[in-house]
Amino acid sequence: MAVSTLQTALRLVYPPRCLTCSTTVDSDFGLCGPCWRDTQFIGSTICDACGVPLLGDDPGVLAHCDECMTTTRPWAHGRAAVLYKDNGRKLVLGLKHGDRHEVVRPAALWMAAAVKDILQPHMLIAPVPLHWSRLLKRRYNQSTLLAQALAKQVDLECCPDLLIRSERTASLDGLSRDARFDMLQNAIRPHPKRKHKMAGRPVLLVDDVMTSGATLAAATQACTAAGANHVCVVTLARVAKDT
Repeated sequence: MAVSTLQTALRLVYPPRCLTCSTTVDSDFGLCGPCWRDTQFIGSTICDACGVPLLGDDPGVLAHCDECMTTTRPWAHGRAAVLYKDNGRKLVLGLKHGDRHEVVRPAALWMAAAVKDILQPHMLIAPVPLHWSRLLKRRYNQSTLLAQALAKQVDLECCPDLLIRSERTASLDGLSRDARFDMLQNAIRPHPKRKHKMAGRPVLLVDDVMTSGATLAAATQACTAAGANHVCVVTLARVAKDT
């Protein structure tokens, strides 16, 4: 049987479904019209440090949000694909806790679009790590899946175990910004057998969602300590205060 015939047969039995509402759609790994409209993609004017959208309509201006003007970010540039609310939140939680691996492919496309202006030649892509005990329980690191898919989209090298989570920290949910940063001090380190890969090299760190930036800051500091010369960050989603 020809591949095209087999694909047609499979579509009749398993038609493509919207990633958020399961409505039938025209192609795999997509969103239906209403869900696309209700997913808040980040574009236009953004904070150059954390990727949060800003008021204004001039995408050529590099600006910073109020938080990034008062909080020093250890990385050079930050980007995100969607806001962490409504459908954006559903996508992240589905990937993180619901084994919804089908989210990875479109998410990588959206993240690739978000980082196109900050990519550098020979940039090394790496995920924010999970502690081994959490990885054992969850069975996968969603940030690793995103990093590997993004690397394929932008044709750059990915090192899934560039960093390690040396300490299992408690949940950050509900903690203040300062408490988050304090808890993550020295919790992330370079993998001793991989740190040579980032010496004198730009690194792009990947995570599923950014709230305070404490985890990404700890990961960035680990990269800088290992000799990375330019660190940027990207997340699938960004938590933002309602305006």
